Order: sequence, then C-alpha cells, then structure tokens
Amino acid sequence: MAKPHNLLNPSISEKEITPVGNGTSLWLEARPTRAWMASFGWSVLGMAALTWMSLRMGLNIPTGGFLYLIMVVLSAASGGFWSGTLTSIVAAVCLDFFFVPPIFHFDVDDPMDWVALGAFEFTALVITLLQERVQQKAADASAARQGSERLFNAAREMLLFEKVGELGDRITQLIQREFELHGVMLSDAPSASIFVSGECPPQTENGLLDAHRLNQDAFDAEAQIHYCALRAGMQTLGSVALCGSTMSPLMAQAIASLCAITLERARALEKEMRAEVARQAEQLRSAVIEALAHQIKTPLCVIQVASTSLPAMGELSPMQAELVTTIDDQSTKLNDLVTRLLGTADLETAEIKPVLFPTMASELIRDAIGKVEDQAQRARFLVSVASDEVPALVDGKLMTLAFTQLIDNAIKYSVPRSPIKVNVGMAAQEISVRVQNQGGVIAPADRERIFERFYRTADARKGPVGTGLGLSIAKRIVDAHHGRIKVESDATDGTVFEITLPRAQGD
Repeated sequence: MAKPHNLLNPSISEKEITPVGNGTSLWLEARPTRAWMASFGWSVLGMAALTWMSLRMGLNIPTGGFLYLIMVVLSAASGGFWSGTLTSIVAAVCLDFFFVPPIFHFDVDDPMDWVALGAFEFTALVITLLQERVQQKAADASAARQGSERLFNAAREMLLFEKVGELGDRITQLIQREFELHGVMLSDAPSASIFVSGECPPQTENGLLDAHRLNQDAFDAEAQIHYCALRAGMQTLGSVALCGSTMSPLMAQAIASLCAITLERARALEKEMRAEVARQAEQLRSAVIEALAHQIKTPLCVIQVASTSLPAMGELSPMQAELVTTIDDQSTKLNDLVTRLLGTADLETAEIKPVLFPTMASELIRDAIGKVEDQAQRARFLVSVASDEVPALVDGKLMTLAFTQLIDNAIKYSVPRSPIKVNVGMAAQEISVRVQNQGGVIAPADRERIFERFYRTADARKGPVGTGLGLSIAKRIVDAHHGRIKVESDATDGTVFEITLPRAQGD
C-alpha cells in the first residue's frame, strides 16, 4: 500500500507517525527528531538574542511581537509544525513576561497573551502547510521528470524492436527494469500469448484478461497493480499489468500506449516485409506454375491420343479395355486439373471485375457441392437455408469459385466421414454463408495470414497437396463484391469459414 504522507512535518518518517485512539482520530503523536529539535533550539537562542536587543533598545510591544513572529516563521519553515508550535509558545511567554505590563511578571489572565499565542500558532500552521505544498509540488515535478526520462528511455529502446516473436518477453523485461517494478505481465491478443517478467500475484492474470475483455483500465490499490488495455485506434491488442507500482494512472496509460505502438509497429513492419517478399515470390511462382502447366499439357495430350488409339489397333481383352479406360479417364481429370490451375493463376494476377446479378446464395452453394465428384464426399454436406432467404448481389460464376475453394478445403482438412455443415443466414443488409467442419485447429497467428498468397499452415503442409492460392483467391473475389471473409477455429466448434455478402436491394 502507498506510504502515508505527513502533512505537518516532512522530516518525520512513516515509522515516526503513530495513530492515537481507535485509528479514526485526526490527532497524531510524533516522536522527537533531531531536525526539528535543532530548529527549535536555534529558535530559542534567536528569541533570547532578540529579547536582549529589544530591552536594550527599549522597543515597544508591537515591535517585539513582530520580531517574535519572524522567529516563529523561520522555526516553522526550517523545523516543521512541532518546532513552530513550541516556538510559538515560547514567543507568547516571552512577550507576556518582557513586554506586557507589568514587566517581568506573568499575567495568564490577560486575553492579549492568548491572542498572541493563537496568532503565532496560526502563523506556524500556515507556514508549515505552504511549505508542505511547495515541497509536494517539487516532489511531484521531480517524480514526473524522472518518469518522463524513464518513459523516453523505454520508448527509445522499444522502438528498435522489430521481430514480433521476441517482443513480448523483451517488452516486459524492459518495463520492469526501467520502472523498477516487482513484475510485468503482458497479454498479446493476436498471438493469444501471455508474457511475464518478475513476480506478479496469482490474481494478476484474471485482472489482465478482464482489462482486455472490457477494454477498461483499473488500479488495484491493495495489491498495487495497474491494469491497462493496449489500444491501437479502435482496436484492443491486449493488456498489460504493472505489479508493485506506485506510479500515477497517467504514467501507466502512457506505458500501455507505448506497448501498443511497439506491437503494432513491429507487426506493420513484418507485414510490409512479407508483402514485398510475397510480391516477388508471386511473380516467380506464377511464371513457374504457368510454364509447368503448359509443359504438362503436351505429354497429357500424347497420353490421351495414345489411349484413344489403342482400341482402334485391335480387339482388346476386358482387362486391357478397363486399363485403357482408366488411363483415358485419369488423363482427362489431370488435363482438367491443369486447366483449372492455369485459370487460377490467371485469376490470381488479373483484376477481378464482377458482373453483379441478384442470385440465391443457396443455389451457388449447391452448385459448388455438385462439382464434388465423389458421391460419398457430397453426402457429408448438411446444408441449412434461412426460410426468408433473399438474393445476394453477386457474380454467380466468381462466387461459385469462391464457395468451391471453401468446400474443397473443408473436405481436405476435416476428419474423414465427419459431417460438414453449411448454413445460409440472413441479416439486416447482408447474407452470411458459413462452412463448418471438424478438424485441426488453426492457430491464432495463422488466422491472420491464411488468406495470403501461397501461405500454408504447418499442419496444412503435412496434409493434402495444395498451392496456397485457394483462400487468397476466395478473399479477392469476396473483396471485389464488397463483402467479408473470416475464419474461426477452436477445438469445440471446429473450423468455420464465413463469407458475408450484400443483399440485393429492390428490383
């Protein structure tokens, strides 16, 4: 918890202040310290000198009282409240004894003595409070300057970080070291990771996740933990917990903003680098794919001609005729696959200009499922359509190609013979198509890149053969229709690809 601050005497430490009574009283006891005792001693000597000088010079009551008031001010300014209080009492006694008639005689019943004591005490209190306020402002300014210097040093070092994979640990370590915290915990939502440096209480993780989920900043005064959401524009990237912190909420928010900027900047640099590498690789791969496809077409044509000519050379046995038919069928499939590959490569590099017509999305889905050759695979699809379905404004040919990509992926990467659910739903101004299958979970880091050209996850590279172009083409088609495509994946519901398209309006 924060240390109590002494408003009466800054020279009295926390251990020197003890509450009196039941803890709710405003009275405080303070053990004497050398600082204010020395100040009081010098004040007494000063008043003795002033008294001697005043008696020698024959000064009157107002002048003597004014000189004593100066000593009270000096005593309170140098020694604090208790030194000023004792000096006020001594000054009132001296004023009564040496200046108020009868001279050299105490008259405790004289109201002037009590007025003088009250004036001296009030002056001591005011001077102490003013001094305390000045010292507090100076301390706040010093703390703010020190915090700004630490924030600048952290920003200078953090903005040199470039690799996202190393950022979490480096950021937490840097913040803990620079701001001298007990521990730092950072939640990075895009990678679904939590990074910890130092020691944080067990309940810190719950508060960290709540700050991200609620997009709110909070301070746990008992545990001295600042919880701050990491915001980048309208997006929340995660949250940070600063354990053992006595800094201001404004400083904690500045640290959170710096963390968000660092994460966002590193991801932007990484995306820019990947985009440039992908652009260069795309040109090379497209050229290779096109050349390879053309090279494959030549021997395919020869195989098809040879398989077609074999029956004309003489009567074949049933076994031979079956083999020839198999060769002819498979070569035809291979030729169709190469043609499709060439078309996909052309579509990937060309500008997509859809020709829009009102079309039922359910019809396009059924057409895409109908292209699946294996009857057993087609039987796996469970299609549900909203009863109030209305047309979508789409290019039927292009959207069928996009749905085909999702259906092919659902077959390839799902558990064999498991059902694949397709749902066509309605919204106020949109139509949604969801394709859900049970299979491997797509990691959060891969969900950001799965729609990039040629990108394949580690699990996909171990599975069926693919080019990594299907989902990127589907995204380009959906974007050309001013729609959206996204993916959700977890162990419970499986993987769901959702395409949202605008509804056709009016006629």
